[in-house]
Amino acid sequence: MGKTASIRHFAEKNYESIIEINFVEEPKYKMITADGYRAAEIIKNISMLDPSKRFIPGKTLLFFDEMQDFPDISTALKFFSIDGRFDVICSGSMLGINYRQIESNSVGYKMDYEMASMDFEEFLWAKGYGDEFIQAMLDHMKNIEPFGDVQRSVCSTLFMDYCILGGMPAVVRRYIERGTFKGSLEMQRQLIGDYKEDVRKYAQGMDQTRILNVFNQIPSQLAKDNKKFQITKAAPGARFKDYRGCIEWFADSGLLVAMLDEEAQEDLRANRNLGVYKGALYENMVGEALVKSGCSLYYYKREDSTLEEDFFVRTAGELLPVEVKAKNGRAKSLRVPFKALFKDVEIIKGSHSGRRSRQITPQSPVSPKSQSQCAR
Repeated sequence: MGKTASIRHFAEKNYESIIEINFVEEPKYKMITADGYRAAEIIKNISMLDPSKRFIPGKTLLFFDEMQDFPDISTALKFFSIDGRFDVICSGSMLGINYRQIESNSVGYKMDYEMASMDFEEFLWAKGYGDEFIQAMLDHMKNIEPFGDVQRSVCSTLFMDYCILGGMPAVVRRYIERGTFKGSLEMQRQLIGDYKEDVRKYAQGMDQTRILNVFNQIPSQLAKDNKKFQITKAAPGARFKDYRGCIEWFADSGLLVAMLDEEAQEDLRANRNLGVYKGALYENMVGEALVKSGCSLYYYKREDSTLEEDFFVRTAGELLPVEVKAKNGRAKSLRVPFKALFKDVEIIKGSHSGRRSRQITPQSPVSPKSQSQCAR
């Protein structure tokens, strides 16, 4: 269930009247702010464009969808909040990028929410598994208790299925309805095409080329021994300062697996083999899970050696290093006494535990967790 379906489901259970306006499908509604942003003026203009829409004070939800095509509607949220008669939800993609086009962003009069692609727990719910099964799986991992043969086989298969599908609701729904991966790759590639079309439609100037350069380079760079994404490899003469923010367009797309080469795709779906992408994909899976749990991403690298750590999780009283391994074995970074560098460090070990954001160094203290920005 995506953004639009989730909002409709919520609205149907809580409102007598639902007024949905999609700015892509019905561009005529971009005129509703022609007389100003006050709630009364906008309601009057909507009623003139469609007199069948019912505005019942206290029982009506206005749902403005695809607001990236008309980001200025965000300015009206302040005036609807002051008016108080009607609730408003705005939904769209890449809102933060388009905020620069907005007259006023109604700061203090709205709440923002981000919706991510499905995590593994949500995938299990969609497959029909209940909380008891999920809790049992989690307890085994928390208590470091071996799985039984059947449980291990079932859980491993479910996780690999989730990794192949990527967590996009439409792709998962088709897979569950058909009970097969058939058609899933085509749908994933269509979504990738839609992402690229959005870049061409909304990005400005040279940003279009830079964003697409980054996007197209992801699979080939992750297949290298050095799994780190290097901006300098995205294009001749590429510099980080010129590409700052480009990766944000594709954050949490849930479609990385769909960008692998044809041979890898066939091997993955037929044999559940990740091939040369194994290490990079596991690392991205862990990074995505951390982000969806509300954690910021940090890593550590010493400038004078090869010592590095994949992720750090910061809690109120601890700094927890997380090393991602695609196969069994002890990581060098977890053998080094981190307590010599950091106080109160707890070590987490695992064989099968991204995005990278901030680097932790002894001279650079960890910054607080970032708060997920998200809209009402």
